[in-house]
Amino acid sequence: MAVSHWLLALVLFLLPFMTHVSAQQQGCSVENSRPSVYENNPPGYVVTTIHVEPGFTVMINPTSPDASFFTIQGSELQLNRSVDYETDTLLLVDLICRNTAGQSDTLEIIVTILNVNDNSPVFKQTNLTEVVPEDTKVNATIVAREDLSASDADLDTIYYELTAIVAGTDGYFAIKGVNNPEIYLQKTLDYEKFKSTTLFLYARDRPVGSTETTHTATATIEIFIEQADTKPPWFLPCTFINTDNSICISSPYTGRVNISEMSREPLILEPGPIYAIDPDYTLNEKIVYSIVGGDTDKIFSVDADTGNLTMNKVATSPDSYLLQVMATQVNNIQKYSIASVEIKVINKSHYPPYFESGIYNGTVFVGLPARSFVFQAGNPSSPLMITAVDDDFPDKVNPNIKYYIKNSTDFIATEDGLILTNVVLQSPGTVTIEAVGKDMVSLQEASTVIVVEVFLAAAVTSSDKIYTAQDMAILGGTLAAVLLIVLVFLGVMIYKQYGKPVKYLIRKKFSRETSGSYQNQSYKQDEHPDVSTKQHETSENGSIQSRTRVQPALSLPSSHSEEIDSLPKASTASTILFDQEKKEEEMEGETEREKEVKSILKTDRHVADDGYKAVWFKTDVDPDAGERVEVIEDNAADGDDDSDQDLQKNEEEEEEDYDKGDQHRGLGVSFASESSSLPAAKVIVDMSRTDDNDI
Repeated sequence: MAVSHWLLALVLFLLPFMTHVSAQQQGCSVENSRPSVYENNPPGYVVTTIHVEPGFTVMINPTSPDASFFTIQGSELQLNRSVDYETDTLLLVDLICRNTAGQSDTLEIIVTILNVNDNSPVFKQTNLTEVVPEDTKVNATIVAREDLSASDADLDTIYYELTAIVAGTDGYFAIKGVNNPEIYLQKTLDYEKFKSTTLFLYARDRPVGSTETTHTATATIEIFIEQADTKPPWFLPCTFINTDNSICISSPYTGRVNISEMSREPLILEPGPIYAIDPDYTLNEKIVYSIVGGDTDKIFSVDADTGNLTMNKVATSPDSYLLQVMATQVNNIQKYSIASVEIKVINKSHYPPYFESGIYNGTVFVGLPARSFVFQAGNPSSPLMITAVDDDFPDKVNPNIKYYIKNSTDFIATEDGLILTNVVLQSPGTVTIEAVGKDMVSLQEASTVIVVEVFLAAAVTSSDKIYTAQDMAILGGTLAAVLLIVLVFLGVMIYKQYGKPVKYLIRKKFSRETSGSYQNQSYKQDEHPDVSTKQHETSENGSIQSRTRVQPALSLPSSHSEEIDSLPKASTASTILFDQEKKEEEMEGETEREKEVKSILKTDRHVADDGYKAVWFKTDVDPDAGERVEVIEDNAADGDDDSDQDLQKNEEEEEEDYDKGDQHRGLGVSFASESSSLPAAKVIVDMSRTDDNDI
């Protein structure tokens, strides 16, 4: 039996003095009178060694408090059984030492039991169940500390750890601290995410990660989530807009009514009838409906229980109605939602659309890319097109009809009715699909069947080759490039063929406009001289006295001078200087040409400008002057008629616009006469450049 703690303390205090006395007086002694022993020792464990003097004997005092734990084997004091620190922390035993004379003395030995970590923590309850409402506030206590605290016989400090073993529930629950197992709510609950979870609470007598021997106890806590009334009604169908599926948004409802027509039945709406649910479906609170906006004329009404929309009176306006319908929980008016309902007022459709052909047949080939045409059976060059007609229209063509494929994802229909592949077809066979044509205004539908034969690509021949839209685009681009090249080539050919005549006409027109300011207003039509471009040199002796001098010809523009130089000298003067007079000479008649007036040109007078020559009238020539003159015969002009014929033919059309009066436009010379009584005479002027050796 273990001694009391206060007595043990007193013994420990007096033990050194007692040991010292006994060591001097007794014939027995021990190596250590205060040994320490770990608990859970094996039997026979040596506590200490006893030394006995000759003539003395030693024995265990049977009246010692813990004599039953010890035995003496030879000179050793041993434990005869295992000790437990959790039961006995100190053992007290007395040894009696006697000599042969009968004298005895007592040795007291105190054995300290050392603790060993040989016990695991213990929970009061290893399995707990808690029901937690969905709307429990964050930081609220879920399980109290006293319900979860563990005890340890080794009196060790307990370390706690909480984990969730259900996926997706980690982080919602936590403990207050590593030495405080109280469980609280760390994050808002959502019944839609999980309805229950299981928590494991671990109790350890050593910190996590310790290298010492650690004993662990586990408690299981089952948490069940109780749904609360947390969400307002949802109109169906709706689409979740967040990942946790806690918010669902519905699309607007749409419907049609005929103008000036009363409907007694509930209106057909898209995507379906008005319907709302309580998303807290375990509660499933009752919902009522009402129109709260958009119906100022009170044309429509909604059934409070079913949500069916009906008409109170006819709609006389073609305008659409945008209604606002509210769904409210009966138990809580603050839990509500509002949906929009658009009602379009349309003209009545007397006839639904229909397909004139009940079955369409098409062909397509394996391996073609998606969005390839399906062609008409028997006509591989014509894409398959389905067409629904409507007798409400004079030509049966309803522009509001759109097409779609109802029961297949391998094919699609364009809004115009063309059938295309939606995937790359892998194997041949026969595919039957249903196509629908829907009037997007009246919502009436018509359906037909399309049978598509899928052939192997090897069955395609050169005559049956199918051209896709991409092929057509490439062909169109090629043709456009070829057309552009042809147009450029034609432009070059036209420029080479007609470029020079066009340039000549432009220059000629420019020359006439430039020379218009150089006119002799006093020059009369009957004073125009005949011009001869072919020169015949004739030698005459005599002196000529000049009475009237002709002013030098005006200088020509450089561009026109180059044109003159390029012409034959024989036609230069007639072409450039007096082309206007040709037309007038033809009008005067042949009698004008028969005048026998000769012009003389003095050739031995030279000036700096080789193109300058002076002209005198014949009557003023002084025969005694002895100067050499050159006379040009009238018949010289006859030889030029042929050379100028082509130019005159083109010029005659343009000269008709010129003034045929006293004013004459064009390049030429101006004559100033000294006296109006001078006789008329022909003057020949050669404006071409003349070398000195030609004179």
